[in-house]
Amino acid sequence: MKQKVFNKLLESGVVAVVRKLQKEKAMPAIEALVRGGVTGIEITVESDGAYELIKEAKQEFGERAAVGAGTVLDGHAAYQAIAADADFIFTPTLKRETIETARRYGKLVIPGTFTPTEIQTAYEWGADVVKVFPANVVGPGYIKNVAGPLSHVSILPTGGIDETNIASFVKAGAVACGVGGSLLKQSFIENGQWGELTALAETYVKEVEKGRMK
Repeated sequence: MKQKVFNKLLESGVVAVVRKLQKEKAMPAIEALVRGGVTGIEITVESDGAYELIKEAKQEFGERAAVGAGTVLDGHAAYQAIAADADFIFTPTLKRETIETARRYGKLVIPGTFTPTEIQTAYEWGADVVKVFPANVVGPGYIKNVAGPLSHVSILPTGGIDETNIASFVKAGAVACGVGGSLLKQSFIENGQWGELTALAETYVKEVEKGRMK
């Protein structure tokens, strides 16, 4: 099951970060993203009703996308997300107890790191994929340089990634990229422009495909 989630999360190369959306907007937004080919849906747990949204989204879209929790700061929050049937746990920082909680319940865990030492430490503590955040501060060149000596680590950059640079990050060695506001455009969501959101999601997925071409 864990390998299946791993494959689905990375399939499209796009992990959409759903943050602080009201449920009546969040569900159609997720539907639009999945329709556009996005296979990773990260729902941040500091949002109101996040755990209920994770459970509902998993029930609705779980066959087409991996649905998990983001902004998980500690083991307690990880446990709550897992109880809501989250497929994976994303963290913004590196905390051992969060990794251990996810592993205890057989869930994929992607902790946040920045330096090579943190990346390797996360890997040694049992991370399945390691997030590099904020990626826009260092750019694709950093990912390429780090991926040299740390080629055994699956790296997923997040922060400041959009349709103009996602291919470059993937080409540099990222297994996938986390994308927030540049994909979940506020105007589309506020106006219910779900077709436009689907089209934008398709653009991101195509850009990843370009980055993966050898």
